[in-house]
Formats: sequence, structure tokens, C-alpha cells
Amino acid sequence: MTNTLATWFASNLGQVMPAELVVFIVSLFPILECRGGLIVAALLGVDPWRAVPICVLGNVLPVPFILLFLKKVLGWLKKTPLHGFAEWIEARGEKKSTGMKYGEFWGLLLFVGIPLPGTGAWTGSLIATILDMDWKKAIVPILLGVLLATVIMTVFSYAFLANVVG
Repeated sequence: MTNTLATWFASNLGQVMPAELVVFIVSLFPILECRGGLIVAALLGVDPWRAVPICVLGNVLPVPFILLFLKKVLGWLKKTPLHGFAEWIEARGEKKSTGMKYGEFWGLLLFVGIPLPGTGAWTGSLIATILDMDWKKAIVPILLGVLLATVIMTVFSYAFLANVVG
């Protein structure tokens, strides 16, 4: 799914705005994050030395807001007709958090850092919120996880994907 969405963004937005801006926007989105941003960067021919900092910035920018405000937003949503959506988000976070067998720090770092479907900074921030982790303790493993995922996806996007697509 990430590849399909990334290809759509590259094909459509890549025609109307600078490639670096497309990479940044894609990196902001949940599900896509740096994984999608780096695929888009490779497809649009953005140099990896330019793409990596753009992707990291786009991927981590929402994290402090999620950590600081998600509980309040979910509490508010529960009082609206969107209460089912809020409950689904909490249930998803609880389900994902059960796999943290290496402790909060390492579990969160590996969860964010291994680029698999359903993992990443957005879901890692959700898990940290569900686990009531202090945002100051959660931000470091999330940031390190984003960096790990970025390294893995840079190799995948620029070595593997470039040979398959190019």
C-alpha cells in the first residue's frame, strides 16, 4: 500500500510542485511517513543527501503534537458522533502495544524503526500515549526509530527500487 500511495503522490503532485516539497508532504502523512517519502524521493530523482533530512523532518514534525495532544483529542472525540473512531484508535494502539516485550524504550525504538506496515512514528506515538509514557521519555526512541527506518528505507529506495524501476 505504501508503494502505491507513494507512486500516486510522485505521479500527481510531482508534476505540479517541487520534488522536495512532495517528499516533505508525503513524509508528514501517517502510513507513508519516511518510508513513502524516500520512495517518492527516489522516483522523483531527489538526491538521497537532500531527501533524508527532508524525510526525517517531515516524519518527526507531528510527533510532539501527537504525544502532547492525542489524549485530549481522543477524549473530545469520545463526546462527539466520532466516538467510534476514537475508540478504534485507542484499540489499535492497545493492540500494537502488547508486542513491547523488550521494554518501553527498545520496544518503541524497534517498533518505529523497522519499516513494516502499521509501524512508524505515528503509531509509535499512539502507543506511547496509550502506555502513558512521559513525552520526554517517548521522543528519544521515536526519533531514533525514525532514523533507523530512514537508513533502511534509503538503502531500499535508492539501491533496490532504483534498479527495479530504473
